Amino acid sequence: MAGPRSILSSGTLLSKRRQLPWWAWGSQGQPQASLASAGERNFTQAASEHQQGERKHLEGQPGQDLGFWQKRLADQLLPLWRLNYDEQLKVKFEVTKKTLEQLQSRLHKLGTMVVEVQGPGALLQPLIPSPVIDGYRNKSVFSINRGPDGHPRTVGCFLRSPGGKKIFCVPAGHLRTLPARHLQVAQCYEAFLRQTPLEPTLDIHQLGPWRRLRVRTSSQGQTMAIITFHAQGLSQEAICAHKERAKEFFMSGWGSVCDLTSLYLKERVTPRPKQSCFHRYQLLAGEPHVFEDVLGVKLRISPGAFFPPNTGAIEALYRVVAELGGVDQSTVILDLSHGTGALGLSLAQWAAQVLSLRLVGQAVEDARWSVAFNEITNWECQRQDVEKAVARLRKFQGDGQALVAVVDPAGAVLSHRVIRAIRGCPAIQKLVFISGRPHAEDMETFLQLCCPVSGQDLQGKPFTLSQAVPVDMLPHTLSSQLVLAFTR
Repeated sequence: MAGPRSILSSGTLLSKRRQLPWWAWGSQGQPQASLASAGERNFTQAASEHQQGERKHLEGQPGQDLGFWQKRLADQLLPLWRLNYDEQLKVKFEVTKKTLEQLQSRLHKLGTMVVEVQGPGALLQPLIPSPVIDGYRNKSVFSINRGPDGHPRTVGCFLRSPGGKKIFCVPAGHLRTLPARHLQVAQCYEAFLRQTPLEPTLDIHQLGPWRRLRVRTSSQGQTMAIITFHAQGLSQEAICAHKERAKEFFMSGWGSVCDLTSLYLKERVTPRPKQSCFHRYQLLAGEPHVFEDVLGVKLRISPGAFFPPNTGAIEALYRVVAELGGVDQSTVILDLSHGTGALGLSLAQWAAQVLSLRLVGQAVEDARWSVAFNEITNWECQRQDVEKAVARLRKFQGDGQALVAVVDPAGAVLSHRVIRAIRGCPAIQKLVFISGRPHAEDMETFLQLCCPVSGQDLQGKPFTLSQAVPVDMLPHTLSSQLVLAFTR
């Protein structure tokens, strides 16, 4: 019998300048004593009495400074940030344990075996900590809106006001997950936005063409900034002028302190009236990609590609996947993961072959570049319907090779069609699932993988959940990645 390849193919931070705090930028991008006061004067001239009243409502009680709101933001986004890391791990382990107890209970009600030995202790292994606790995020997203001081062009993260009726933006300086370089780019972006004084007729919710900021960094010291741009009926001449101004600010103006490797524009495009809009990436300056190293493999990352947020913990996560999947030189990995192909490419060095089926768009080109650069010869990407591709593997016989499916939905929900294809492929005797939401949508996926045959919908022998290993990818939050091994 032919191998899997022929079966599938037959269907075919070192800054250039000293970093300045956010309040040290003038209204024209020059350092001064207080940007906040300059921005406040512009806002006061533009705001009506009603808007001033709204600002007082946002400020809450007298004496509450920016630090107060930043701590509230940290409490909202990072509920464990006030605990030491050992205490955080204990809390996360208990949360994971309860989730698995719930899953066990539901599986037993379906008449499905979980493990030979009863109890979650036989199923759940110790939580693997993150090697980096603070400043670990390689990607951050910042929004623009009215701040606690009332200025509409504040860059930060959304926080609800007392009572929850208003949403405003708080600078993210107290978020322990963000590296200093991300905060620096956000501060400079705010300075860039505040260069233009507000017009008296400008509504405080009208932000202009410049919107969300995404910052990505790599362990090699590279920084990519991606700014979302909404043309809003501007002429092509005006659009070009805006783009040139952003490029000048970040590459040769005061924003050059960020030392960006790449400056991208994510532009919203509406082809014709009544047609759906889409976004396209335009490189304004610098290099088109950044690069990351995982388990000795150099990976290329495009602006629109998904990559796990904690680079330091990725290697621990992928080693767990290899261990639970029993990956060795007799293993063929069926990679059903999203992203840049990082998981399959990293595991290829230990496996006989890797077949990737779920890469799309820029991720395909990134993965193929990484394959060529690292001289990987046992990886292949098939851009075809997953259900049809898996169906061709039903009669897989690999001359002693074992077929292991690896699934990482990366925040998406695994479709019922893919679950049905996996269930219906008898060659897949082992499945490793990386779940960031085992208590939510992924719970239903686990039940479908393990439930008894039901009519004509879910055929094939059900899987049995045999082991679970949590990995902390997001310190200071309640979330962890849960790696589950299913066998049959």
